Amino acid sequence: MLLRSRYISLDAANRAWMHGATYRAAVEANTVMAGGGIAEVVSSKSPDLKQGDIVFGDTGWQDFAAVPAKHLSKMPKLEPMTHLLSVYGIAGLTAYFGLLHVGKPKAGETVVVSAAAGSVGSIVGQIAKIKRCHVVGIAGGKDKCSWLTSELGFDAAVDYKDGATFKALRSAAPKGIDVYFDNVGGDILEACLAQMNNRGRIACCGAISQYDGVPSAHGPRGVPGLIVVKRLIMQGFIVMDYMNERDQALRDLQSWVASGKLKVQEDVIDGLENTPKALIGLLAGENRGKRMVRVCDVASPSPRFAGEGTQVASLLHRTYPDGVRSRLNNLPRCDRGCRLFVVAKRCRVENVVHRIKLPGIGIVAAQHDLAGANLGRQMADRLG
Repeated sequence: MLLRSRYISLDAANRAWMHGATYRAAVEANTVMAGGGIAEVVSSKSPDLKQGDIVFGDTGWQDFAAVPAKHLSKMPKLEPMTHLLSVYGIAGLTAYFGLLHVGKPKAGETVVVSAAAGSVGSIVGQIAKIKRCHVVGIAGGKDKCSWLTSELGFDAAVDYKDGATFKALRSAAPKGIDVYFDNVGGDILEACLAQMNNRGRIACCGAISQYDGVPSAHGPRGVPGLIVVKRLIMQGFIVMDYMNERDQALRDLQSWVASGKLKVQEDVIDGLENTPKALIGLLAGENRGKRMVRVCDVASPSPRFAGEGTQVASLLHRTYPDGVRSRLNNLPRCDRGCRLFVVAKRCRVENVVHRIKLPGIGIVAAQHDLAGANLGRQMADRLG
């Protein structure tokens, strides 16, 4: 499948993948940075997917990607499309399954969630409120904490940057903690462990505090002692384990969004070239809600194209001996009406917005200006 990236998901897990193998292979140097994304099908040999379909998959940080159909999930065409990465995507499903299937909160219980202003945590807290729990969010900074209580309906919020997390948590959760949804590990996990009620549940989703820097010399204290004494259940999970129950989860999430019980916060950054900076910002806690990068329809600087015109022509003839014109004409238009076409190294190209080197084909680019369209037609005429 040839896919055109529309939105790229940014997650703390991106950083973990650089350290080594996790639930997926490690990201190696000099390879495309891994990452899930929403993409549009450009061409397909699968009977289940056709040109123009919207899919989710591991597209990586690139304009275009070639991905086997079996590794893609067809997505509904809905607006805004960004919701497919946030509340109806991995973030929303992680929050849903982690809280309800691992944490198993009951009405009246106290639920605490760390990284509460992030993509997963902000949804976890709201679902816990829907389930009639007392909800405490842990976040960095007074503005985020105020947002959690004033806009998302959390009962209390703890600012870990104040340096008195344990004391503030005890004040916010005077009856102790029944469910802790852990996104960070480290000192905050340690503070919550000490305040867990007997037979409490801890859903381990992430450990963002440990993705960089020197590992703690002792780790969270109270492991395994407090787990034994308090008879706690501490369980890690991966959202893909629950994909057979996704339909029910999506029905619930859609119902809550439609009724206004679940608010969606998204942080959309424009431009593939801004993806590294956007991830660094996410790891530093800049975002509220789901951070993602919009790839399509964002102008980027003119790239350098590898390959002389004759070399590109030769590649095209070998790959498509029946002619190039039909292949070019069948390539999709983007939302602003541009058409993909092949360009040579020495052509002056302005206003390029998409580009990719297709295996065995050459360099493909897309332009919006009239000169670019004329150049595309001229090359189609020249190449057959």
